[in-house]
Amino acid sequence: MPLKAPALAAALLLAAASTAPVSAQETLPPTVQATLARLGLPADAFAAVALPLAHRAPAWEHRGRVAMQPGSTMKLVTSVVALDVLGPNHRGHTELRSAAPLVQGRLQGDLVLKGGADPELGAPQLWALLLDLRQRGVQHIEGDLLLDRTHFRPARFDQGLPPFDDAPEFPYNVIPDALFTAGNLLSFELSAQPDGRVSASAVPPLPGVNFTSTMTLNSQPCTAWSSGWLPAAVTAAPTPATAPAVASTEGPAGTQIELRGSFPRDCTRRVALQLLDRSELTAALFSALWQQHGGTWAGRMREAPAPAGTQLLARREARPWGELLRPLNKTSDNALTRLLYLELGVPAMAAQPQASTFTLAEQAVQGWFQRHGIPTEGLVMDNGSGLSRSERISAWQMARLLQVAWAGPQASELHMSLPTAGVDGTMRNRLKEGPATGWARLKTGTLRNVVALAGYVRDPQGRPWAVALMVNHEQAAAARPVLDSFVDDFARHGPYVLWPASFMQQPDLH
Repeated sequence: MPLKAPALAAALLLAAASTAPVSAQETLPPTVQATLARLGLPADAFAAVALPLAHRAPAWEHRGRVAMQPGSTMKLVTSVVALDVLGPNHRGHTELRSAAPLVQGRLQGDLVLKGGADPELGAPQLWALLLDLRQRGVQHIEGDLLLDRTHFRPARFDQGLPPFDDAPEFPYNVIPDALFTAGNLLSFELSAQPDGRVSASAVPPLPGVNFTSTMTLNSQPCTAWSSGWLPAAVTAAPTPATAPAVASTEGPAGTQIELRGSFPRDCTRRVALQLLDRSELTAALFSALWQQHGGTWAGRMREAPAPAGTQLLARREARPWGELLRPLNKTSDNALTRLLYLELGVPAMAAQPQASTFTLAEQAVQGWFQRHGIPTEGLVMDNGSGLSRSERISAWQMARLLQVAWAGPQASELHMSLPTAGVDGTMRNRLKEGPATGWARLKTGTLRNVVALAGYVRDPQGRPWAVALMVNHEQAAAARPVLDSFVDDFARHGPYVLWPASFMQQPDLH
């Protein structure tokens, strides 16, 4: 857990650390130099910064002021700013609303499913919400189901965007909106059959969603099921605007999903992929779950804002974002981060009615950096998750962000959310044996041309440091040992591997 210092001491420390002498920028630790040379990577592909947190010592940097692609270490920016601006108890929510009269169990009009950036609205949560509606006396819905996503502006950021890569159906590529039903993912079970077929069925069963398969069997382990996956062929149901009326016993009609590729023998696997239009998925889940409660529905699904005068019929709240930061950072969840990033822009939406929520979220991040005295030159935000070709931040900006967060009131929430070296999350198989194991808390970042680490490391005296390490290069995939050797050296030897002992002749602040 982070050490808590009095506010004045923390402020003095931050001021001293940000102006402390810096060692020669071209001097890299010997093991880092050797690893770069062995991998054939130039030193200018590597950027690194180390800043003290609880004692007086000089900062150290190598190309620290150069804007770099950070990969998923950019999630730290979203996490830190959200903890400070929104607070750890900020929650998403989902509401059922209607302006229609309820007469003898019949809702004589439309029902609105209104999204409030609820990151946990899966099938079980929607089932419970519909149970609350049923207990309010609603049994039959005569009107349409209106899907209201206007918590963000525009309501659908995903429409018209090109795919990030050639696997848009996989969870890491999901672009969330305010009505984040089942994470926009269709859950289904794949099972290899003795006769060589691969069967598939939706979980829970969904009306009007049908699978066929041309998949063959391979000899891969079950854990590698996706290695033989090929994009599915989806023949969609009629669009919401032209769809026929939906009865509760049938739901959205006619969606055919043909699975392709190969699948491991003797394997059964439940997976979740982005195969259905998100509104169709929501309507299918609604229909199936409402039927389980004995409800019926005679209308169709439409994307539309709630009309004036609606009344609240049922509401659910997600867990606080302070808790959700743990899965967000430990597993590097892109969709959760994108959702939280958009939440940063919501408070300013009323005052700036023409601005997109993305623009307002970027303004919130820029404002936070400026308020904390961190220069924003070169800082580029896109979606806040790091899954972006355009996002940029320098190692210095990242380390200063971590330094400010350490001294802030939400330090413990951030610290607990970070993967622990050699123990869990995306660091569970890295730095498994050494002085950093179980101590260093580090967010990872990976893209085709990026590897990065940023977080907190302790030196041999137990003193905490903020570190930010980034490699941008076409051969970056091979450069993880560069980052790991830096952290291992730092935890093993402290800053003495970075600068001469004479630089360290400064008294501690405590």
